[in-house]
Amino acid sequence: MPNTPTSPASYQLALQQLCDSALPTGAFAHSLGFETYLDRGLVHDEESFGVWLSVFVGQQLGHSDALAIRFLYEGDPLPELDALLTAQLLPRQLREASTKMGTRLLEIGAEIFPSPELAEYRELVGSGRAAGHQPLAFAVVARSLGVPLPEALAAYLFAAVTSLTQNAVRAIPLGQNAGQRLLRRAADDVAAAVVRAGSLDRSDFGAVSPGLEISQMRHERQRARMFMS
Repeated sequence: MPNTPTSPASYQLALQQLCDSALPTGAFAHSLGFETYLDRGLVHDEESFGVWLSVFVGQQLGHSDALAIRFLYEGDPLPELDALLTAQLLPRQLREASTKMGTRLLEIGAEIFPSPELAEYRELVGSGRAAGHQPLAFAVVARSLGVPLPEALAAYLFAAVTSLTQNAVRAIPLGQNAGQRLLRRAADDVAAAVVRAGSLDRSDFGAVSPGLEISQMRHERQRARMFMS
């Protein structure tokens, strides 16, 4: 079926579906490193999680996922970007999280928002020529729907923030109102990351704080875990 919405309302509704926390990609099973900080007592309440989340958005999401989405929109070859993301995601669990959620998103997208670009990416993944990373899967679908780059970036980043905050609400635990306060503050970080992503270049790709990566590497050897990453 055609997959080219012609009005902002059309692609905004599609974005809401793609970014809904109920989309079954498995995001609820991943902390992407904050559980290590939780285990060490560095993240323990609303304020400390908010600090971690702000750094994660500004550093890891801003210099990795956001740039991958932007470069795809600008026409960089998909296999090359996929390989760069695989190399840049040093922690094993983070690579696996990206490809598990990405592969699931490709499957969902093929059913509800099919496009030639999405079919091509699925074929690359199926033949072993690509890993199938989440930000690239999202970018392929969003671009095929006609979503402008700034809106695609904001939607993707805020969806990631929402999933992580929901996971923190039950893991720390935090109250539901605390989660909403965190999301409101994180919206400013997302907006700043979208602007910053437009000014970075390829030398900035993967420039992530070593502390974040080390915590993500330590997670797989943590004695007790709620999350897969």
